[in-house]
Amino acid sequence: MSSNSLISENTPHLLVLGMGGTIAGLAPNPQENPLQYEAGQVGVDTLVAQVESVVPVGVNLVSRQVANINSRNLTDAHLTSLGLAVREALLDAAVRGIVITHGTDTIEETGLFLQVTCGKLAQSQSKRVILTGAMLPSNAPGADGPSNLLDALRWASTSIDNCPGGIYAVMDGRGCMAMDLSKRHATALNAPLQNAPSSSVGLINPSWLSGVKAVQAVWSEDLPIPREGEWPWVEILTSHAGARPQTITQWLTSAVQGFVLAGSGHGGFHDGWVKPLDEAMAQGIALVRTTRTGAGTTLPNIPELDAPGCRASGSLTAPRARVALQLALNAANLAKKAGKPLTWQDYFARIADLPEIR
Repeated sequence: MSSNSLISENTPHLLVLGMGGTIAGLAPNPQENPLQYEAGQVGVDTLVAQVESVVPVGVNLVSRQVANINSRNLTDAHLTSLGLAVREALLDAAVRGIVITHGTDTIEETGLFLQVTCGKLAQSQSKRVILTGAMLPSNAPGADGPSNLLDALRWASTSIDNCPGGIYAVMDGRGCMAMDLSKRHATALNAPLQNAPSSSVGLINPSWLSGVKAVQAVWSEDLPIPREGEWPWVEILTSHAGARPQTITQWLTSAVQGFVLAGSGHGGFHDGWVKPLDEAMAQGIALVRTTRTGAGTTLPNIPELDAPGCRASGSLTAPRARVALQLALNAANLAKKAGKPLTWQDYFARIADLPEIR
């Protein structure tokens, strides 16, 4: 744990949790090739030190390194550690808000995870949890990390009127609900928020804010954080021209518990998969359909009727649907042990059927 002025942790402060990523990356030759770099090389305390002189007056900062990785290597165990750290901080009266520095490659999965496991708690505690990152390493000319971190710290503070506690993300001067993140461009500075419903960091858009409140109004209960080693095994499979039945059958002797099918168009999949997927469902493997297009809503029973063991993902992309299915399966397993008649479909519906912000 570190701070900008050796403050006591009982002093009101913003907590900055470091996960690594490009924002903490270093390029060997930043002038010549800033996109050739190694992520997760700079500590979160150093990132905080770069901006602490320009944070809002009266805001104290405390930083903590949870991980320092290339986010493409994010694991279930990392999510467990981060989720528990966020929950602990949300319940700490001295913590006014939380900022998380994270790699953009898998910030989409983390955004969904935090909404589902910590969103209600953040709302009830009236605290903002802000994910941010960067598309350029920390030593690149014009690095975007410092400005993104500063914007996140401003958003996490109590100075923004009318924006309720919750799980958000900030990049390139704009903010969105973290569950709407989806990196849709390899290099653009606003890649994670490029197509997300968002608002300017400096001036909250009333229509966007009303959408946020609509989502929060129906999010009634956070799902449990799976313990390390207890995350259900879920794989993403992409349907394509020439898809073979063996893509499915090779999994049927494994311990896999769910498939997310990134289908073509409306979320349809190759006819060669029909029979082996029926076998998978007969074995109790959960199926969720989404679209490989990267945008749009996957609706139930379109283009064909869904089997009882399969459901549509709604607006969730494949990476988000995978995390949602993992959390739904875990919650259903815990409910079964407690004698509650709730299925993974019941829990998944709570996530996939939330109102869309437009």
